[in-house]
Amino acid sequence: MGWIVMILIVILALYIISTYNKFVTLKNQGEEAISQIDAHLKQRYDLIPNLVETVKGYAKHESGTLEAVIKARNAGLGATTLQEKDEAAAGMTGALKQLFALSESYPELKANTNFLDLQQQLTALEEKILSARKYYNAVVKSFNTAIEVFPGSLVAGLFSAKFRKMEYLKIEEEAKQNVKVQF
Repeated sequence: MGWIVMILIVILALYIISTYNKFVTLKNQGEEAISQIDAHLKQRYDLIPNLVETVKGYAKHESGTLEAVIKARNAGLGATTLQEKDEAAAGMTGALKQLFALSESYPELKANTNFLDLQQQLTALEEKILSARKYYNAVVKSFNTAIEVFPGSLVAGLFSAKFRKMEYLKIEEEAKQNVKVQF
């Protein structure tokens, strides 16, 4: 009888260790995903001054748009929490849309190779940011599911200070709006 109890204790301990390690792995993947998003956002913010300087030469009287881009960049650089970074990134996306809309009014800007190159780099970064956000949300889903389903929830409960539900990155409200198409 003692051997059976001992074997059950060992099996339970191995399960707890295995589940704990799974939670740690998923949590670390989430932190890695946040770091990837941060790296892409940093690249994006580093390109902004070059873009603004390029546009300044062509659209001197569009200072409001340029100031909005700089303000959005500074907000992004100053953000510390994941939610602040996400909100700042949404603000930057809106400001960049306004900036790129200026190129329609200035054909010589639209033809500027430096502007086009910066625009392509930012478009590529936007795709990388979107991919990193999707990866992060997939990890969050796996982590949250693992700590909420039985019997993993029991192990998560034992270490509740370390394993709390992670928040998803959400789409900005203006991106949810229907696009108005006119011909």
